[in-house]
Amino acid sequence: MHDEELFFMRAPWQFDPDFQRSERTGDELGFETRALHAGFRPEGSLERFRTFAPPIIPSMTYPYECFDKIPYPVYGRTKTPTADILEQRLAALEGGEAAVTAASGSQALFNLIFTIARPGDNIVTSLNIFGEGYKQAASIFPERCGVQFRFVDDPACQESWDKEIDARTKLVWVETPSNPTLFVTDIRAVADVAHAHRVPLMVDNTTVTAALQQPLQLGADIVLLSVTKFLSGNATVLGGAIVGPLDLTEDIRWNTTEFVGAIMQPFDSWLTLQYLETLSLRMRRHSDNAQMIAEFLEQHPKVSRVNYTGLASHPQAALARRQMKGGGGMLSFVVPGGIPSARTVMDSFQLVIHAVTFGTSRTICMHPRTITHEHMTQAERDKAGIDDGLIRLSVGLEDPNDLITDLDQALSKL
Repeated sequence: MHDEELFFMRAPWQFDPDFQRSERTGDELGFETRALHAGFRPEGSLERFRTFAPPIIPSMTYPYECFDKIPYPVYGRTKTPTADILEQRLAALEGGEAAVTAASGSQALFNLIFTIARPGDNIVTSLNIFGEGYKQAASIFPERCGVQFRFVDDPACQESWDKEIDARTKLVWVETPSNPTLFVTDIRAVADVAHAHRVPLMVDNTTVTAALQQPLQLGADIVLLSVTKFLSGNATVLGGAIVGPLDLTEDIRWNTTEFVGAIMQPFDSWLTLQYLETLSLRMRRHSDNAQMIAEFLEQHPKVSRVNYTGLASHPQAALARRQMKGGGGMLSFVVPGGIPSARTVMDSFQLVIHAVTFGTSRTICMHPRTITHEHMTQAERDKAGIDDGLIRLSVGLEDPNDLITDLDQALSKL
């Protein structure tokens, strides 16, 4: 029996603050090289396959060689060979020991919390998190599982984080830069606070990806990813992942995913492997385009505020420069007049598409107040900076001058 097969018999994962990540083959290689090679080599990486491209293996079950030898993978709810390659590649890109995929980013978050927390435990986070994550934190886990979430008063202040952590805290959760207001949290500072309490820090790295930010190098212990967004890059894949210690990822795999069954399918895993090959190139173009558009919007008379980490006016601009290698492809801006004005602008776009996601090759917009963050109270939205006139813009790979022209004509309707 393989060692991995014994995880479901072991005690639940426990955070070890003294854990040192083992050296991973290929970590000394550059990011772009890992994006192309991690997890698969053409010359015999998978038995019976000699192919330049990773194979799609759609089988959901795997034959035993004999009665006493359990195959691994054994069944599709735990792992498939194609997803295994993707997990190795995601772990390599983030600099983590291992990864476990899920059917979506929201599912990955659910799997993690369901695995590590029990009734009476709590998770410490802030209001600067994605909408579906807030819904899990505000109602689903407290009401159905007895796991409470504590929202820090000031996420820029170490003391605010320290005050909310106690003996029943199982996780500190940060999303940076945040969706949709692009708040930048100091990963190392929050990691220091969490580790002083012997609690792990998880960073949601979805908005800028490992191409622009490496949370594990800054002190984080776990990374949450929505593969659906920039990692795949074109709205054709639904998936998520947790990157972290091997004991944790296998605890999730054998004690949650195995029973929930919400996995990332082989074909989606294969597509993502192809898309990751251009991640670094795409994120540079997303960042360059978003920077141009943010600078244009900041000077526009019909825009009252622009949130983008690459602007000198951003409240955490210096921090963003220290812990990120680019601003990424997401920004948001506020038009005066609330929902009616946002509606006018968004309905006037001719090139920008109104859709519920981000991180796509084509530029899309969304209205957080009425879609992703509608479950927040008005007081919570005010505190998080989610104005009624806030428009989230996921800047794509188009000619930026065409996007600026479209933005200008739409704003002229106000």
